[in-house]
Amino acid sequence: MNAQKRIALIALAGALSVLAIAGLITWYQVGMVDRTGGFGGTVGFQHADELGGSFTLTDQSGAAFSPGDLETPYALIYFGFTACPDVCPTELQDMTLALDQMDADLADQVTPAFITIDPARDDVAAVRDYVGHFHPRMIGLTGDSQAIETVAKLYRVFYSRVASSEGEAADSYMMDHSSFYYLIDQTGALRRMFTPKAPIDALSVALGETVDEMTPSDR
Repeated sequence: MNAQKRIALIALAGALSVLAIAGLITWYQVGMVDRTGGFGGTVGFQHADELGGSFTLTDQSGAAFSPGDLETPYALIYFGFTACPDVCPTELQDMTLALDQMDADLADQVTPAFITIDPARDDVAAVRDYVGHFHPRMIGLTGDSQAIETVAKLYRVFYSRVASSEGEAADSYMMDHSSFYYLIDQTGALRRMFTPKAPIDALSVALGETVDEMTPSDR
């Protein structure tokens, strides 16, 4: 294959990837109820379909973990990968700051969690080191490729490996993935989704309002 054809194929693949992600986001938002949190756009979504369910992964201590093991009524999950250069760490830091800005009684009901979509590189040690940079209560979860695929399907998380460029090491690849925060309960049921595109203040307000309105019926 000559260089011109190779460049054209790479450009086409990139365009299709962008269209797929855009279509996925639109599909997610159909039938959702917004919670603005004082933000000009939508911050929180309630999916029209019932998503989520129980799953078993491995936490940063090497122990098996399922939603029923949560010590709080809810977990706020972010799917990403530790080799992510900027988006994942930024959005995990925003999650941390949003929780820090919430009323303490409400924030204490939510466990922040990171689930890798790159199990080939993100073993227990990698996940443990990574979550240590964020919220002190954040748990990190990994598993084999089948376990990660299973939990991703439960919440309709899109992820795809991007091949390494010519001449780069095989393990230097990147990952494409959808980007949302998922608020789940101890059964693994999805209670609300939040967009990381919102300002931290708006995310904090929307998350706090959601937890506050759900808490009385859960007691």
